[in-house]
Amino acid sequence: MAAAFPCGHFRGGPGRRGGRGRVSAGPDMASARQVLCLCVLLSVPHVRSEPIRYSVAEEGESGSLVAHVAKDVGLDVAQLRARDARLLSDGSRQYFRLDRSTGRLAVRERIDREEICGQSVTCTVAFELVLGNPLQFFRIEVAVEDINDHSPVFPEEQVTFKIVEMSEPGSRFPLEGARDLDVGSNSLQAYSIAPENEYFSVSFRSQSRGGKSVELVLEKPLDREEQPEIAFNLIATDGGSPPRSGTAQIRIVVLDINDNAPVFTQEVYDGQVLENAAEDSVVLRVVATDADVGANGEIRYSFGQAVGHSHSAFKIDPVSGEIRVTQRLDFEAAEKHELSVRASDGGGLSALCKVVVEVVDVNDNAPELVVSSFSSPLAESALPGTVVGLFVVKDRDAGDNGKVVCSLEDQPSFSLRPAYKNYYELVTASALDREERAQYVLAVTAADAGSPPLTTTQTFTVDISDVNDNAPVFNQTSYTMYVRENNEPAALVGAVRAADEDVGPNSKVSYSLAPARPAERAPRSYVSVNSENGKVFVLRPLDYEQVRQLEVVVSAADSGSPPLSANVTVRIVVVDENDNAPVVLHPAQDSSPPSSELVPTSAEAGYLVTKVVAVDADSGQNSWLSYHLLKATEPGLFAVGAQTGEVRLRRPVSERDAVKQKLVVLVRDNGRPPLSATAVLGALLLDGFSDAHMPRSGLAPEDEGGSLTLYLIVSLALVSLLFLASAAAFVACKVCKRKALKEGTVLYGPGDFQSGVAHAAGTGTLPHAYCYEVSLTTGSGSSEFKFLKPVLASLPPQRCGTGGGAAGEEDFPSGLPPAEQPRPQSHGTLPAAPFGKLAFD
Repeated sequence: MAAAFPCGHFRGGPGRRGGRGRVSAGPDMASARQVLCLCVLLSVPHVRSEPIRYSVAEEGESGSLVAHVAKDVGLDVAQLRARDARLLSDGSRQYFRLDRSTGRLAVRERIDREEICGQSVTCTVAFELVLGNPLQFFRIEVAVEDINDHSPVFPEEQVTFKIVEMSEPGSRFPLEGARDLDVGSNSLQAYSIAPENEYFSVSFRSQSRGGKSVELVLEKPLDREEQPEIAFNLIATDGGSPPRSGTAQIRIVVLDINDNAPVFTQEVYDGQVLENAAEDSVVLRVVATDADVGANGEIRYSFGQAVGHSHSAFKIDPVSGEIRVTQRLDFEAAEKHELSVRASDGGGLSALCKVVVEVVDVNDNAPELVVSSFSSPLAESALPGTVVGLFVVKDRDAGDNGKVVCSLEDQPSFSLRPAYKNYYELVTASALDREERAQYVLAVTAADAGSPPLTTTQTFTVDISDVNDNAPVFNQTSYTMYVRENNEPAALVGAVRAADEDVGPNSKVSYSLAPARPAERAPRSYVSVNSENGKVFVLRPLDYEQVRQLEVVVSAADSGSPPLSANVTVRIVVVDENDNAPVVLHPAQDSSPPSSELVPTSAEAGYLVTKVVAVDADSGQNSWLSYHLLKATEPGLFAVGAQTGEVRLRRPVSERDAVKQKLVVLVRDNGRPPLSATAVLGALLLDGFSDAHMPRSGLAPEDEGGSLTLYLIVSLALVSLLFLASAAAFVACKVCKRKALKEGTVLYGPGDFQSGVAHAAGTGTLPHAYCYEVSLTTGSGSSEFKFLKPVLASLPPQRCGTGGGAAGEEDFPSGLPPAEQPRPQSHGTLPAAPFGKLAFD
C-alpha cells in the first residue's frame, strides 16, 4: 500500500549560513525557497521503496533542527518510543540524532561538508530509521549543502617566473591554480591581477580532461634592460556571497634568451597500482622534451605544490621522471590520487602535467559484522520467528571483494533472515525447551566473494530463561506409611518427595494437604505435612481399634506464576499394639460369690461343665487367646481347652471330690508382652440327676467349631448395633426378671444370641430346657451369662434362679418329697455363640 508524505521546505538567504532547515543561496536566490518533495511508496512491510530526503547546511550547530521525522513517516511520537526508534548509520560516525520524545531529527555534531565529501558536487549522508515491533526501515538521505566557508588558497604564497626577454606577446606561463574546497557557486570563479600592469594578464580556462588551468599571458615584450623584475599580486575570487579571495605574490625575473620551454608528451598521465603494492614500486614515468640545448635544454622533474597530501604517498625521480610508491596505499581511504608534475629546464622555463594514479582494490579487508540489537536471555516460551538479534554486515572492499554472504552453522532452533539490504535478523526457527537445552552458542559467519575469500565469525550466546511449564512430579505414584497406635503426638511417619524440572522459583516445591470433601475432613485433622521438606506427621495418638488407616491427598506446588501442582495419595496404616487385655464375657465376673455350674456326679470324663468366653479388642496375633487352668480345688478333675475355653471333666467324679469346686482360668493373648485376665467360676458336684437328663458329651468338635465360626461372623457384623441395643437389653432383662418372679418360671432353650437381645428361645444341644439370663453392662465391656438349674416338665412352674448360691439351698421348695425333687443335672453344652472381638464404649 502506497503512503504519501509531505514535502519538506528549506529556506536560504544571502549572506546566511545554513541553520535549522535552511540552505545558503546566492544573491539571485534571496527570495526563493528550496522545496524538497518526499513522495515515498511502501512496497514491502519492512522497507520504504524510496528514501526520505532532507537537506541541511554544513557547519550547523549541534541540535539544529533538520526535520520532523515522525510526521513525515506517518507516525505519532508515542510510537517512536514504543517501537524503540533508532538511527543506524552506514559509516562509523553518526552526524544526526533522533529525539524520540518529539520526533525531531537534529544535528548531532558540526558537519564539515569538505571533510565528508571533498570536492564532490553532491554530498549526501545516508542512514536508516529502524523501528521495531514490527521491524520497519526508512531510508533517510540528508544532502549537506555547501556554504562559503573556505577561501581560495594558492599552493605558494610567492611564485617566481624567469622569463627571457624577447618573449613573444601571447606567451603563456602556467600557474598552480588556487584551491577552493567549496563547490558550486561557492567555488573558485575568477582570477585578477593587482595592481594591473601592461605586461601581463591572467587566463582562466577549462581543460579537456576536466578541471581548469591558470596561465599568465604576456601582453607586451619584456626588456630586461628597461625593467629586470616585475612584481604584482594574483587574486583568486570565489562566487560566494560575500565572495572570498586568496592572494599569491608573483615575481617575474626577466632573463636573457631561452626561448623554448619543456613540453610533456601528454597533458594527463594515467596509471594504476595495486593497493598492496610494495614500497618503491614504479607506478609510471612522465616524459618532457626541450628544444633548447645546453643548460637551457636540461630538464628536471618535481612535484608541483598541492593543497592535498596525495604526493606524500609517491616520489618522482628528478632525472628520469619515474613516479614510485613511498608507502602502502589503501583503496578504502582513497581510490585515486591526482598529482601535478613540473618539468623545468636550465633556463628557468617549465611545464606542468597532470598525473592520475588509480588504486586497484585487493581483497584485504575481512567483512565486518556490527550488532545493532541482541536479546538474551530469551524466554523458552518464545514463538518461532522471534527476533533475537539484528546486525549489519559490511566490507570496505569493492566489487566482488565487497559482496558478503552470511551463514549460520547447523543449528535447527535458529535461522538467519535477510531484513533489508545488508541487514540480517537472527530469529528462532522452532520451539525452545530450557529443560532440554539451557544455552545456545550460535556462530554467524560472514564471507566475501574475494579470491581467496575472507571471513569473519561472530558468536552469539543465547541463554534460555525458564518458564513455569513443568509441574512437580512425585517419585512415587502413591505412598503407604505405617504408624503404631498410641503414637507420640506429632510423630514422623515418612516423607513425600516431588521434583520440578524448572529452575529458580519455578522449581521450588512446597507441600500441603489438598482440600478435602466434608466427608474426608476427619483424616486431615490427624495429619500434617511440612511445606518445605514434605515430611508427614501424625498429630494425635491413634487407636487401632478406632482407626485402622488414614488416607489423605498431598499436593506439591511450585512457586511459578501461575503455580503448577500435582497430587499424590498418602495412606497411613495404623499398626496394632497389644494394649487391650482379654475381657471375660462368660462366666460373669462381677458377681460375688461367682456363679456355680451344676455337675452330676455320674458325669463321665469329657463332660462339658461350662465354657469360658473372652474377647480381645486387639487384632491379629494380639487377639489370639489361649485358656489355661490356673488354679482349681481338684486340679486333676478339670481340664480347660487351650483354644476353645471349654471346661470339661478330665476324669469321672469320685466320692473323694468336694461338692464345691472352685476354678481359676487364665485367659492370655498372644501379644508381646502378652496380657491376660482370669475367670473365677464354681462347680457343684450334685447327685440325683437321671440318665435321661445327662448331657451328650460326645459332641463332635467339628460341629462345635463350625458353629462358633458362624456366630463370630454374625457377631462382628452386628457389633455396631451393640451399643444402642445394650441399653434396651438391660431394660428388657430387668422387666423380664420381675415378670418371671411374679408369674412363675420362664423356660428358655439354649438358642442363638442376637446382637444385644437379652433373651432368645430356640433348640439347643442341651437335653433339658434352661433359663438363661444375659446382662450387658454398658461401660464394663463384658457380658454376664448365668446358667440356671434345669426345670423338669413334670414339675410345676418354678422361678428362674440367678445361679448365685449353692445348689438346692434356696432354689427348691422344702415342702416337696424327695422323690419329686429334681436331680442335679449338669449344664448342657453352650451353643456356639457369636462371641468375637467386641468393643464397648
